[in-house]
Amino acid sequence: MDRSGDYELRRFEPALRGEAGYERTRDWIRAVGAGFYDKRRSEDAVAKMAASFVEDGRELTGAYQLGPVPMGAPAAEVPVATFATFRKTLNAGYGVLVPAHLVTAVTVRTSHRRRGLLRRLMTEDLARAKADGVPVAALTASEASIYRRFGFGVATAERRITVTTGPRFRLAAASDGNVEVADPSALLELAPTIFERAHRATPGSVDRQERYRLAAAGQWDRETAGDDATHRAALHYGPDGEPDGYVTYAFLGWEHEPHAMEIRDLVAATPEAYLALWDFLGSLDLVRRVVWHEAPADDPLAWALEDGRALRAEAAQDMLWLRVLDVRAALEARRYGADGTLVLEVTDGLGLAGGRFRFKVADGAATVSRADGEQPDLLLDVAELGSLYVGGVRATTLREAGRLTEISPGAALAAERIFAVERPAHCLTHF
Repeated sequence: MDRSGDYELRRFEPALRGEAGYERTRDWIRAVGAGFYDKRRSEDAVAKMAASFVEDGRELTGAYQLGPVPMGAPAAEVPVATFATFRKTLNAGYGVLVPAHLVTAVTVRTSHRRRGLLRRLMTEDLARAKADGVPVAALTASEASIYRRFGFGVATAERRITVTTGPRFRLAAASDGNVEVADPSALLELAPTIFERAHRATPGSVDRQERYRLAAAGQWDRETAGDDATHRAALHYGPDGEPDGYVTYAFLGWEHEPHAMEIRDLVAATPEAYLALWDFLGSLDLVRRVVWHEAPADDPLAWALEDGRALRAEAAQDMLWLRVLDVRAALEARRYGADGTLVLEVTDGLGLAGGRFRFKVADGAATVSRADGEQPDLLLDVAELGSLYVGGVRATTLREAGRLTEISPGAALAAERIFAVERPAHCLTHF
């Protein structure tokens, strides 16, 4: 039963501490923290988060219970569901940055689930984004079973790796450039510039929010949003002497055997910078392991090591989810690796982007038109179109998984070639 009418949705811009509307922002932030089982943050940490939301240009949405609130429950001013969005860019391949509508902070209080709140929040928001002319929406999911019903498909993956360092760590070819230990505070200015270069070079990359800049400088602890006393950093300098990569990391403690470092963030604008930063990590004194929870699923380090078994990887897991809002706008926005023509029949349970489309690519550029009277070559849900969009998932894989139906023989392989990008897709940004 849809009981979403028992609630009022309120959309608002975040406010800074001391401004009108800050209390509403504070209550919303605390509701999100409760939804993700976070530790209760201090007033200063909440104010810092609110300031970062203002910097990001976020829109916050809360679902507020109408009528009396039960005795002992959170006050009526505290939302029972939360939802936030902001606009950034997505690298869709070949350096093309496409406007993207980012969805984040989605929570529903346990006692208010199965009342249609999430569906109402999501469908209204996606419709508004499409009306604004944004071609794609994106999110990173805490639960993998929720978002496909809203048309989101997995577009990139990441994995946790453990790398044995010390004498066993050796690259097959000498690394390029120079790496120096850095004062983390320098990254407050340098990290965004370096990331911008990496963003333009990496298909699947999403532009970053304010907290990444603060985290790079050691000013945003993961749990408290306060300063991080364990934070360390190093910079890579290219042939021109300019920084083109950085890594931030933390020692896991002397009680941890073998002694290990954890990578917090690793951003490289070039392949040379990426391997040089790893060469630096592999040579840290007294350390015998480096752990990274957000490594690329298709990682060149595995091939760069003399002993590939020094890298132990867990199975890749979903990272970036994409949702096409306008088929024509999305497909015409990016460049392609091969020419060809396909007729795509796209289904969409929300009715935002479905239809039959002639998709023609010539000289890397696409033109898309309606093809209502033509025989389709491929049948796919809008979620699968999102999976294909930045080249991180193969069309032939989707065909073999039963997620895509090939009407014309060879159409899936043709789609795979067309959607191919210049290097493995990877998203460096959680949001």
